[in-house]
Formats: sequence, structure tokens, C-alpha cells
Amino acid sequence: MSDNTSHVGFGELPLDERLTIAREGTSWFARHLAGISDGDLDEPSSLPGWSRKHLVAHVGYNAAALTNLVTWASTGVETPMYPSAQQRNTEIEEGATLSAAALRNLFDHTAARLDEGWRHLAADRWDFPVRTIQGRTVAASETAWMRTREVWIHTVDLGSGATFDGFGEPILVSLFDDVLGAWRRQSAGGRLRLVVDDGAPTDVDPAFDGARSQVIGTLAAVVGWMCGRSTDGIANPDDVPPPRWL
Repeated sequence: MSDNTSHVGFGELPLDERLTIAREGTSWFARHLAGISDGDLDEPSSLPGWSRKHLVAHVGYNAAALTNLVTWASTGVETPMYPSAQQRNTEIEEGATLSAAALRNLFDHTAARLDEGWRHLAADRWDFPVRTIQGRTVAASETAWMRTREVWIHTVDLGSGATFDGFGEPILVSLFDDVLGAWRRQSAGGRLRLVVDDGAPTDVDPAFDGARSQVIGTLAAVVGWMCGRSTDGIANPDDVPPPRWL
């Protein structure tokens, strides 16, 4: 967390530990997916406008897109995540029409391909620059965080009982920083003051000189709120909604 250096973030871990956390998130998603019946995959997810089928298709195609970046790093040949943002959206909509069995196979197959790409990427290629769908240039090693963020958060979005309490501290710390950074870049939520575990407050806009709205809770509770997923365990006296961050 940028305002509390006592916490260790995801990016501070060795690469093998980061990959382990990403794989654990994939396994967590898989366990929750296995507990949902085929019929219940047609039910709404926690994301507005998306069924669980949309969500599974998105997570599956995300693994395929990240595999493209790993391939780019491995070969040096530009391989974008998606041909375009519109193609990505179309792919998800079409994926949501697949049968439950096909979607489960899509998730398993694409996750296995990404893991294979990681395992075979040479040590000197992890720093190779690749480009995300948002246009950011990042090292290939960033795919570990990109996948971690997807699978852990979207397991909660399946609406099958997973919560942010199941996240490890490095994930929560880095999500806190990701969302905070996005808000600051967008000049959003400037009046917010975040207080985690009764520690030192983090002001979204330190220069704001008006009355602040406090959001107080454990790290898991505050991050869940920041990500727009949960208000459980949060003290939010002004009932302020979190700004968008993606």
C-alpha cells in the first residue's frame, strides 16, 4: 500500500511466488465453478448485465489473451491480446452462448495454455516489453499480476460464496494501490479518506481541503468496497459509493 510501507505488495514478491498466487487464483475460480450446476451458469453474476456464462467466457478468453502476450515475449513477434476492444466484447458475448460443458472446457484449456507458456518462457524474456489492451507497455512478468487480478476478483463475482477475506495480503495490498492509483489519475474520489485496520489514513487526494468522507474497515473489507464488490464490514458514515476504477 502506497501510504503504508509495512505491507508487502504482489510486485515485491519473487516471480515464482507471483506465479504461484496466480495459479492458486485459477484453482480457486475452478473450485467455485465446479460447485455451480450447469443450469445455474445461466443465472446472473454479480456484475451488472453479465450472467455467470459471460463471466466464465471472459476469464477463459483472458487467459488466451495473456498467452498471446507471453508468446510475444517468447518470440519477439508482436502478438496483441485482442485484435480490438470490440472483438474482445464480441468474443465474450458469443462465448456466453456456449453450452456449459463447452465453457468449462474453454476455462480449463486456456488456463492450461497460459500456464504452459509461463513454464516455458525463458528467464531472460520475462522483462520483454509487451502491450496491454489499454495500450500500456509492461514487462511480460506483469501477466502474472494481470491474471491474478482477474481470477481472484472474478471468483467473487461468480456469487458462489467467495469473498475478499480469501485473498492473501499481497493481492489486497496491490489491489488497494491499483484502485487508488486509478482514482488519482482520474481525479476521482478526492474527498475520500480510507482507514485500514485503524492504521494511518490514506487520503485519495492529499491536497483536498474540504470535509472528508471516511471509509473504515479491514484491508479485505476496504479493498472489496474500493473494487465495487462489497460493503460488508465497512463503516461508511456518509454512504459514499466508490468511484469507478476500470
